[in-house]
Amino acid sequence: MNDERPPHHRLGRIGLVALGGALGTGLRAVLTDLVPAVDGVSWAVLGINVVGAFCLGLLLDVLARRGPDVGHRRTVRLFVGTGVLGGFTTYSALADDTARLLDAGRWAAGSGYALLSVLLGLAAVVAGRWTAGRLRGQERAR
Repeated sequence: MNDERPPHHRLGRIGLVALGGALGTGLRAVLTDLVPAVDGVSWAVLGINVVGAFCLGLLLDVLARRGPDVGHRRTVRLFVGTGVLGGFTTYSALADDTARLLDAGRWAAGSGYALLSVLLGLAAVVAGRWTAGRLRGQERAR
C-alpha cells in the first residue's frame, strides 16, 4: 500500500528524525562541555556549526546527485541531515551567545561572532559541496 501522506505526517519518519536529533544533540552537549566558552565566546558552538554545515553540504550534494529524494535517500536525509546534523548544530545557542555579548555591551565581539559564524557556515556548505564533487570525480576515475 502506498502512503501518500507527506513525510512529516508519518510517525516512523518523525521517530527517525527524533532519534537522529537526540544523537546529534547528545554529541553537541558533550563537545560543548569539553570546550567551555572563553570570555563569553563559545568557540565550540562556532566549530560545531561550521562542521555541521560542511557535513550537511556534503550529504545533500551526494544524495541529490544519486537521484530523487525518495526511499533510502529520503531516509538518510531525514535521519542524518534533519535529525543528527539538525540536533548537532545549534543556531539557537549562537543567537543566545550573541545576545549575551551584546547585552554585556560587547558589540564588536557579539556582532563579529555572529558574522563570523554565518560566513564560516556558508563557506563550509560550499566546501562540503565541493568535496562531494571531488569524491564524485574520484569514483568516476575508478
